[in-house]
Amino acid sequence: MDEKGTRAWARIDLGALQANVVALKAKAPTAAFMAVVKADAYGHGMLPCAQAAVEAGATWLGVATPDEALALRRAGVTARLLCWLWTPGGPWRECVDADVDVTVSAQWALTEVMAAARAAGRPARVQLKIDAGLGRNGAQPEQWPELTAAARAAERAGLIRVTGVWAHFSCADDPGHPSIARELAVFRTALEQAADAGLAPEVRHMANSPGTLTLPESHFDLVRPGVAMYGISPVPDVGGPADFGLRPVMTLAARLASVKRVPGGHGVSYGHTYLTPGETTLALVPLGYADGVPRHASSTGPVLVAGKWRTVAGRVAMDQFVVDLGGDTAEAGDEAVLFGPGDGGEPTAEDWARAAGTIAYEIVTRIGGRVPRVYTGGQRSC
Repeated sequence: MDEKGTRAWARIDLGALQANVVALKAKAPTAAFMAVVKADAYGHGMLPCAQAAVEAGATWLGVATPDEALALRRAGVTARLLCWLWTPGGPWRECVDADVDVTVSAQWALTEVMAAARAAGRPARVQLKIDAGLGRNGAQPEQWPELTAAARAAERAGLIRVTGVWAHFSCADDPGHPSIARELAVFRTALEQAADAGLAPEVRHMANSPGTLTLPESHFDLVRPGVAMYGISPVPDVGGPADFGLRPVMTLAARLASVKRVPGGHGVSYGHTYLTPGETTLALVPLGYADGVPRHASSTGPVLVAGKWRTVAGRVAMDQFVVDLGGDTAEAGDEAVLFGPGDGGEPTAEDWARAAGTIAYEIVTRIGGRVPRVYTGGQRSC
């Protein structure tokens, strides 16, 4: 797609994504690599990013929902694929038929996947998840022996094959947090209990992005980088992307829709929370909260316009926001860059996260479908 004449776009550098995969693999050289592409690859585009990650050496892909997994299979992606967020009545049979590894965290899920395997006439690939302390999905430690025994019985019956055992950290983004050692201990005990039940999974895994970067003891057989693969530091208080050999993949930009002179005391946007301090030039950026620009960044969000950092003037509206250029000039059609790698002087997603009181994960993931993705660099074979 040609950016010329386009209102706004998110430029996705697949070459940077592939370089990030290589850098992250080097952090865990003995572990397999799962590229997490859930949530439309954190807003970057699930299929192009999945293809680029596999080309760069990822041997697994990870998604949250069954619909995401099935969409990848329909697109022809054949890499090993784990899906972990299930509700009763989900499309177990379809995922069994599509060779998707499905996560089981409770007896009800094991019962449903066993029924799907019977209907499919083939064993289901199952990964068992333990709640090591996060308090979300996963079997509680006291339920784990019963679940592993039931899974082994289903294996002996030819209904499933347990391909993995896994868990997820709660505070790995806070290096040194006491929960990290506790949760690793719970996971190691769960692995011993799974072995005692007779299970021999292909992969044991716990390391997310911060685990991959800062906890080598958590690497086990496979690591699951998510946000780090897209060039965002999961531990910004420890180091930025460049400190870990990573480069942000997404650049969000738009063309100015209006540039005009206004007098001092002129109200700007809803509620007139910003009044011009004197005669000035206002520039209109045609992106708003319907596109994923956080309304919480009203009066704080940074933007590169006419070669300088500006700040959102007043409230972010549904489709647009304003910046005050002061004595500088610009023209309609000039580029405004909300965030990118930062090496061109533009803000980063982390800058927007701090302005909005959130995390950079949310900044990139929330960029909506009204903003076309423009892919550059990389190789994209299935």
